[in-house]
Amino acid sequence: MLGTLVVGLGRAGAGLHLPVLRKLGHGGGRPFGRPPITVYDPRRRLAEGEAGDLGDVAVAHSLAHAATLLDPERTVVHLCTGPSARLRPLTELADLGFRRFLVEKPLAADEVELREILRLCDHGGLDLLPVTQWRSSELTARIRGVLTGGRLGQLRSIEVTQSKPRFARTLAGDDHPSAFDVEVPHSLAVALLLAGRGEVVGAGCTDMLLGDAVFPALGSAWLRLRHADGVHTDIRADLTSPVRERRITLELDGGTLVGHYPISAADEYAQLSVRTRGGKVDSVFRDDSLAAFLTAAYRHFDGAERIADEPATGAAVVAVLSEAKRQAGLRAPVGAQR
Repeated sequence: MLGTLVVGLGRAGAGLHLPVLRKLGHGGGRPFGRPPITVYDPRRRLAEGEAGDLGDVAVAHSLAHAATLLDPERTVVHLCTGPSARLRPLTELADLGFRRFLVEKPLAADEVELREILRLCDHGGLDLLPVTQWRSSELTARIRGVLTGGRLGQLRSIEVTQSKPRFARTLAGDDHPSAFDVEVPHSLAVALLLAGRGEVVGAGCTDMLLGDAVFPALGSAWLRLRHADGVHTDIRADLTSPVRERRITLELDGGTLVGHYPISAADEYAQLSVRTRGGKVDSVFRDDSLAAFLTAAYRHFDGAERIADEPATGAAVVAVLSEAKRQAGLRAPVGAQR
């Protein structure tokens, strides 16, 4: 049985990973994620049994302390710190003997840190999976089914719109250096899965304005990719939008696919509309992509069913994001200015 250590208790760690781990650990007799899950938050010291949703977890007061509560050789680490705070805890955890890692998206904030992380993986023999749950999404699977089926011909374009208000979390600060690092990694991983490698041919971003505060590059981001055979992808993410939407549109020779990923954990249902000259077929279905991804990840770490294309795919996402940031004029980590 694999143990579980969650490092970082922000939105990803406490709000997403912990609830899904509990659900998987208590459902269907799966042999992982059962309490006490061990947690450690680098930003604040937690008391054992602290009130709130954490409840039944075992609290470590340092990473070294966590290594005494768990067997590092039989533990999966969920590294849920922000993308600008990955390399240091990953290095310390590797030195303590931990080898299995789930790393929140994106895998690194830039290519310099990415090279250090990949070097650490090679030298330390780490088994590292970036968290790319949209690749495990039921909506993505159904879209792939249409594409591979061939009934609607060749793929011509992909367009993704990701909108949500993110003022409070940006104001609080969570180590995301730009809007490229928040929503875009989800859709970019899907685009590379569906259309293959792509070249960045355009990118840009805007600031977030909140009262008299300016948060550089944290308002919106967009990028355009050119894939093989003339396929192109356009991704736009707006973190100042008053509405929430995660929509993907694919144009094919014989029709159009319009999909909507779940907008939050509050409703785990996705929608897909297949539109052709003969009419339109709509479907609604459950799509708990993070649960599906974590199930596959623990099977990978247990040796039951390996995920062979990671961390290469996660590294490709970082490379594309880094080039998009360069084309958007971003040169260094940015933060709020007043």
